[in-house]
Amino acid sequence: MNVLISQFLDHVALERGLSANTREAYQSDLLAFSTFLARHGVHTFNAVTRPHILDFLTAERERGQAVSSVSRRLVAIKVFFGFLQREGLMDRNVTEAMDSPKLWRILPGVLSMREVERLLAGPDGNDRAALRDKALLELFYATGLRVSELAGLTLDDVHFDSGYVRCVGKGSKVRVVPFGEQARRSLERYLAEGRGLYTKPSTGGHLFLTNRGSGFSRKGLWKLVRGYARRAGIEKPVHPHTLRHSFASHLLANGAPLRVIQELLGHADIATTQVYTHVDDGRLRQVHHQFHPRA
Repeated sequence: MNVLISQFLDHVALERGLSANTREAYQSDLLAFSTFLARHGVHTFNAVTRPHILDFLTAERERGQAVSSVSRRLVAIKVFFGFLQREGLMDRNVTEAMDSPKLWRILPGVLSMREVERLLAGPDGNDRAALRDKALLELFYATGLRVSELAGLTLDDVHFDSGYVRCVGKGSKVRVVPFGEQARRSLERYLAEGRGLYTKPSTGGHLFLTNRGSGFSRKGLWKLVRGYARRAGIEKPVHPHTLRHSFASHLLANGAPLRVIQELLGHADIATTQVYTHVDDGRLRQVHHQFHPRA
């Protein structure tokens, strides 16, 4: 992928005469994108889908990048993919329908409450996998943790007496996030009846264990969630942060203050949390209709 990026940068410098600053900006944006893809197991631009791009842009936004910077990254990807298509190096340009000014009206993707219920009902049974996956999905939705935060949870991070988990987020910042009764019951059953069946002599303190007795990777968690989404008949794309976005959107829909949601998500800037107000425009219309004298 880096070879194609170099070819593109030479093209914009020699044939389009773009400035050195613009070329460096394209290089920074595209290398960040290719690094993200590689981390998620995508090693060719022909394999990139629209959800991959949305995941990248969402991750950049959650990393603290300004909307203008994220929009610039999208522009760089669109120009680059257009170049690849013109050169016959890409079968289909998935960015053609992606419009930067409308970007934050389609991000983030969320599940409806009914879809979440179907997803959480997926792990059904008394075997170790069902017990683990039920607890994992319930806790994921109950806390809105990032995928990396969920993967990094240890046994010591779960505090049943107070009903919260302790996690280490971006910038090594520690925060506590409460969880509800359904997540508690699922966790307690998994720890009592399921986790011990996964342990090996080398097993450490990770809360959720794979068949190898080790903790989950980010990619492993994503595959697990996506598998249950398919099983639940959810047709919309499910991204690594879908349950996190659904957690935030459903809190907002039920009247939670934006500042509280910001604290639960671990966002340093309230502007990052405000993206969820675009998702819940139905609630805004309902409130307007209920309280505006001319509605």
